[in-house]
Amino acid sequence: MNFNGFNDNTSQDTLLIVDDMPDNAKVLLEFFKRKGFKVLTAEDGEEALQMTEQAHPDLILLDVMMPGMDGFEVCRRLKSNENTREIPILFVTALADTVDKLNGFDLGAADYITKPFQYKEVLARVNAHLSLRKLQRQLQTQNKLLQKRNLELDAFAHTVAHDLKNPLSAVMALSNMLANSCSTGTLPDANFINRLQLVEQAGQQAVNIVDALLLLAGVSRSGTVTHQPLEMSRIVNKVIQQRLAFLIKHHQATIDLPENWPVVQSYEPWIEEIWINYLSNGLKYGGKPPHLELGAFVQNDGMIRFWVRDNGLGLTEEEQAQLFTPFTRLHIKRVEGHGLGLSIVQQIVEKLGGQVGVESTKGQGSWFYFTLPAKG
Repeated sequence: MNFNGFNDNTSQDTLLIVDDMPDNAKVLLEFFKRKGFKVLTAEDGEEALQMTEQAHPDLILLDVMMPGMDGFEVCRRLKSNENTREIPILFVTALADTVDKLNGFDLGAADYITKPFQYKEVLARVNAHLSLRKLQRQLQTQNKLLQKRNLELDAFAHTVAHDLKNPLSAVMALSNMLANSCSTGTLPDANFINRLQLVEQAGQQAVNIVDALLLLAGVSRSGTVTHQPLEMSRIVNKVIQQRLAFLIKHHQATIDLPENWPVVQSYEPWIEEIWINYLSNGLKYGGKPPHLELGAFVQNDGMIRFWVRDNGLGLTEEEQAQLFTPFTRLHIKRVEGHGLGLSIVQQIVEKLGGQVGVESTKGQGSWFYFTLPAKG
């Protein structure tokens, strides 16, 4: 029989041919093998069910008239199994009865192929249903990603709304108090000035949250950034003395720094944000008062590991597993934070070619770290 002149399969799709007549199965097997398919065969319904469960073919060509378990029963069982229900089934039959065809479609069959075979038509139908199955898989994958993104977006919106509410409420309340003081003609005193400072701090907290959001958006959509050799001591000192000075004073924290830092080639704005988030996390969740220790060393794989060790309560394995989940905040009732920090750190570090992690034992503090490629 001449099988030339038909389009070949280039993706190595797997077909399962189920027929109790070996000669019939052999003809289809030779045809589809010549067309580049991987072909499996089964001679009865039970064998077909077992082979489908094990090999999970991309498409099944199923004979209707078989002794014992016929094709309709095989189809029903496959479609009732969550692991096999999505596999397209094409019935192979000599039957022309419309009732039988409708029965097959009701059971979930995708199509019929009638004997004697018209090979060009057979190949066209098989390729069409394989293409539909691939599109279906793509849609399912995209739907899962969309569902995940929607869940993250919902959590993101909730986190932002919750965390912006506190500083903005403080700004409004303090501003109202100041306005009342001014309306009574009260001259500025130490208490008045202290309230002004609280307004400034609350406003700065809101600005920091917005900055974090903008940075997260920038990291998500950015392609490449310019890497330069970084003086890590200068970056860390800037974070401690400027960006986190109020928080350090508020918590009466102490911070130990190494005498020397290894040089990395990276992107300074993102590295600064990493330190801000790791240090603020240590200040909020560390001991009372917090004591933080910073350091760095070269790993065996050549990556440089930077780290922050705190004296907090430590974390359980379950809490550690949740730490870098987007928009997940631990100890919500105990500490208020903007809830974006560790998610931002993870995205930044991965963009820069490194990894994040934590090592912690309950009651013994935590050791947060991130790795970066050494100066190239």
